[in-house]
Amino acid sequence: MKRRDFFKNGFLTTLGLGAIGSYPVLANGNELKKGQAKNIIFLVSDGMSTGTLNMADILLRHKEGRPSKWISLYESSTVKRSLMDTTSASSFVTDSAAAGSAWGGGIRVKNGALNIGPNGEKPVPILQKFKSQGKAVGCVTTVQITHATPASFCVNKSSRNAMAEIAEDYRELKFDVMMGGGGNFFSSEKRSDQKDLFGEYRQSGFEVARNKSEMMDLKGDKPILGVFADDGLPYAVDRINDEKLNASVPSLADMTKKAIEVLSKNKNGFVMQVEGGKVDWAAHGNDAPALLYDQVDFDDAVAVAMDFAEKDKETLVIITTDHGNSNPGLFPSGLTEKNFEKLYTTTASNEWVLNQINPDYSTQQVIDLFMEYQQINFKPEDAQILLKNYVRDADGLYNPNNLPFMALASMQSSHNSVQWAGNNHSGDYVELAMYGPGSENLPGFVKNYELHDFMLKASGVHKDLWV
Repeated sequence: MKRRDFFKNGFLTTLGLGAIGSYPVLANGNELKKGQAKNIIFLVSDGMSTGTLNMADILLRHKEGRPSKWISLYESSTVKRSLMDTTSASSFVTDSAAAGSAWGGGIRVKNGALNIGPNGEKPVPILQKFKSQGKAVGCVTTVQITHATPASFCVNKSSRNAMAEIAEDYRELKFDVMMGGGGNFFSSEKRSDQKDLFGEYRQSGFEVARNKSEMMDLKGDKPILGVFADDGLPYAVDRINDEKLNASVPSLADMTKKAIEVLSKNKNGFVMQVEGGKVDWAAHGNDAPALLYDQVDFDDAVAVAMDFAEKDKETLVIITTDHGNSNPGLFPSGLTEKNFEKLYTTTASNEWVLNQINPDYSTQQVIDLFMEYQQINFKPEDAQILLKNYVRDADGLYNPNNLPFMALASMQSSHNSVQWAGNNHSGDYVELAMYGPGSENLPGFVKNYELHDFMLKASGVHKDLWV
């Protein structure tokens, strides 16, 4: 069997990396060539439309007197900039599983699949490839660690919804750092099969952290599983304005810094994915406070990665998104600047505020609630519309309580000047920026699947592992 065929038939996924061992990166025989990347940090603001990037920068400039890190990298010409086509194998408008699989597997797959091609292909996911080369690997995210984007770098699955199975796959893969939410897929109390994966991970030699302080205390001499919420992590705007949450739940920057600290101990280097996953969830909900502060939370992680890379000189940093979502923007209203300023002092997401309401609330109670947390003074008829639309305890992918997100966002637009094109993914070409070894080879326009081999080539991995 040819070595290339060995890696393309999914054997690593089937048996786990321990079955074949690992070996150093082959560049000039025993070390990296000059200009090649020892490390890669791949940062994804999931579902980030261009308007999201723009508005977060405006918010920071006028609230804190500083630009966002991402835009400052453009201002200073520190990064190479490009546009990326995000098409999947089944649609101009991708989902996160297909978009991530383009990067992770190097081919376009149908929406909903994780590294399973249209004809049943099973390309070896990129973190498995890098692990086989002796590098430390991992993912950190603000959604479930089993969610589509982190999973797309790790496993082959016909459906992104197989998160309970993915949680078991991670145990076998023994990647070095996996941190985010998703406790429901690890807890014996929440899993349908009642397996205690937290216990099984510990028995398999993992360090397990369940809160911020436990994460900070991790030594990193064993594989790490960090799970800090049952579902996704709280929105950043809710976390930073809640003393208890802020003490117990790490930010994306906190997780990124800890992961780099641990992964960088490997003499052969490391590859990690960092995902601001709840940017996408906020866009689905047309939740402007959640969207902008989670984008800022992601931007703080970009700053951590860039600080490391600028000192290290051997790290390729990739900053992008997998697709747009809902295409929000700031629009003129006569009081645009004054309206947008309300978001500077907002202390809660739409989701959090709506979850405080119950059908027995009076109109005045609804008005008072939004005034207290978002400085929005709704009219009685607006509050009545919200109460009329209140439906609870129904199922929904990003809105399990069927909260009236769209009705609220429509009302808010005259108060914060943020408007939305819809509440789902868009087929836009998206921002892509790079810094470090290999970034000089970034063309002005790329297709998402081309980044797979780009990363392998930039780090000196032998062509036998390229798609």
